Amino acid sequence: MKPTQTEGTEYFHQVVDCQWACPSHTDVPEYIRLIAQGRYTDAYMLNRDSNVFPGILGRVCDRPCEPACRRSRVDEDEKPVAICRLKRVAADHREDITDRLPKAPKETNGKRIALIGAGCASLTVANDLAPMGYECVIFEALGTAGGLMRTNIPSFRLPAKVLNEEIDYILDIGIDLRLNTPINSMKALLNDGFDAVFVGSGAPKGKNLSIPGREEASNIHIGIQWLESVAFEHVDQIGKQVLIIGVGNTAMDCCRTSLRLGASEVKVMARKPREFFKASDWELEDAEEEAVDIVINHSPKAFVHENGKLVGMLFEQLEYEFDDDGRITETKVVGEQLFPCDDVILAIGQDNAFPWVERDLGIEFDEWEVPKVDEVTFESTRPGLFFGGDAAFGPKNIIWAVEHGHQAAISIHKYCEEESLSDRLPRGVNLITAKMGMHEWSYSNDFDPAERRVVPNVELVERFKKLDIEVELGFTAEQVAVEVERCLNCDLQTVFTTDACIECDACMDICPVDCLTITDNQESEDELKKHLRVPVIDSKALLYVSDALPQTGRVMVKDENLCVHCGLCAERCPTGAWDMQKSWVEAQRATTNPLPNNTPCQKNQKTA
Repeated sequence: MKPTQTEGTEYFHQVVDCQWACPSHTDVPEYIRLIAQGRYTDAYMLNRDSNVFPGILGRVCDRPCEPACRRSRVDEDEKPVAICRLKRVAADHREDITDRLPKAPKETNGKRIALIGAGCASLTVANDLAPMGYECVIFEALGTAGGLMRTNIPSFRLPAKVLNEEIDYILDIGIDLRLNTPINSMKALLNDGFDAVFVGSGAPKGKNLSIPGREEASNIHIGIQWLESVAFEHVDQIGKQVLIIGVGNTAMDCCRTSLRLGASEVKVMARKPREFFKASDWELEDAEEEAVDIVINHSPKAFVHENGKLVGMLFEQLEYEFDDDGRITETKVVGEQLFPCDDVILAIGQDNAFPWVERDLGIEFDEWEVPKVDEVTFESTRPGLFFGGDAAFGPKNIIWAVEHGHQAAISIHKYCEEESLSDRLPRGVNLITAKMGMHEWSYSNDFDPAERRVVPNVELVERFKKLDIEVELGFTAEQVAVEVERCLNCDLQTVFTTDACIECDACMDICPVDCLTITDNQESEDELKKHLRVPVIDSKALLYVSDALPQTGRVMVKDENLCVHCGLCAERCPTGAWDMQKSWVEAQRATTNPLPNNTPCQKNQKTA
């Protein structure tokens, strides 16, 4: 096999599984170490540089980083580090950051950008462009900013105070926010003299359920519209028996909100088994803690009503057959069941809706009547018109919308500067040694076997008294002290210098997980894996292979999936062939001063 190319590539970025999985590439291990040092404000600002809304995301992020966390692969019973809730710790305990926030320059650059919708994608674009001198005008149809963060996430999960604070950090840069100003014509807006337009209007259309009885019965609600009505206090009660159709995260918000508006029995009706649910595991756990009943293998057949009043729903009972990979191969209807109810909330998905975008503007639409958008530049087929967040590619989550905003801001700046939108600097990876002494490192390298801490909640008897009582209380100081030590510091890379190795086997002897092997090289990776000291657990995991070692021509092989970044190999090595080095990922953002192309990491990435 050829040696692993680490210079000029993102190999070391990929090793940091949590950061690699995060759409905005937040430096998770670094901010956890800052929290461990009590540097909450620094941890908050490090988060904000990439994800913009640490306080919001520390409560409601969909956490793509946590399933990727290597901690859960150290032992099959281990759970990932509580990355998301540690983010909240930084947000809750930060000091005043006013003097560290982006500021608008004294003079603008004369370019005006229109942003449609005051949700997380548009706010991120404004956060990036306003400090560069752009005049950002946000048009919001509602009477307050926040988009779906405001209307679809209940206040018992995301308090208005947290939302307002982080939105104001952006608006205070000098954003022109125009509330109660819906855009009814894209053509009119394009003729209004803006240099570029960004659409971040979300996916505001909830899906309906066209089955018998739908038109005749009352008390049937569309999930996202119903949550919006609750958020703006247009709805403050619901019936005693409530059925939620669908089992995504919106369904979880609907069922828990129903309990706070007077429901005594709430059932979530799922068509498939639990392993097919779209809702996050923690969302399901929160709902079940509040006695929500999740009913699987039931497909809606009809709404049942008497004299125009909804009294129940009829469901088909289903059975499934699966193949060896767990995929459904056959579905059988084995019966029917009637569930009585007073209200039904439909939470079966969301669609984009662009009735206000005329079809004669040079904007191509796909078969679903959604504008075609470039996945790299976020530009539509009409130059200067950009889309991001749910408006671009359908419903995802906040952290994806933030990254869309970052990338769209780069494109808007390039468009206004008449540069190529696709000519974008790659992410760079820089390394710096963590060595401070013979056996001292700039991080805590002991492996802590502690289990994941559980965030304390408000007692059940208290949390239903008001709609806006935040359920999660956040970690205690004692819990924080334990949880930060569970992080394996995956950004502290084991960097190997082939020429310095004398093949003494000391690193292999001391490695607690046997992730290192010195062996003869092989023609293929599959063959090489057969010669490792420990069988490969994850076939997709990275495998580091060195150049030929100077003594015997063999190679040093490291299974990145097993490594716990303890640094013992570097401590034991008598020649310094191993070193622990912190990796810094330079994720590109819109700026008037991009990283120069002649830095080593950028030069290598250009030519790799």
